[in-house]
Amino acid sequence: MGRTSKLRGNRTHGRGKKAGRGAGKRGGRGNAGLHKHKYMTTVKMKDPYFGDHGFKRHHSLVVKKNTINLAEVEERLDEITVEGFAEKSKNIVTVDLGKMGIDKLLGRGQVRTKMKIIVSEASESATQKVQKAGGEVVTSETEESERKD
Repeated sequence: MGRTSKLRGNRTHGRGKKAGRGAGKRGGRGNAGLHKHKYMTTVKMKDPYFGDHGFKRHHSLVVKKNTINLAEVEERLDEITVEGFAEKSKNIVTVDLGKMGIDKLLGRGQVRTKMKIIVSEASESATQKVQKAGGEVVTSETEESERKD
């Protein structure tokens, strides 16, 4: 016989009058007890204060970049060509990521296609992988250095 069935017919089920109402005194519901028993599990161990601290930058100051990985560029090459962002010549594919609205090329994935990729920024690993495949990455930084020479 369980506890509940033992308490059938008993008006408060052993909780007294006020403890049996609502979600209070349940110790794990919502944020109950955060300053006591749940404090160390919910707040960072090193942070002696409760809640958030520090600054949050205004949304107008946060610059979000549109990025794409090499694997996705190669995977979507046919689609990109149809949309007019890439041109295939005899042995190289020229992809203009700037026209697509992409700000930075990232290096996740492998490259098997020989490509010339035009983008404003590129990670070192992306540039190395494209060069290893026999292609090149043209960024605004490389264009500026060529103009200076």
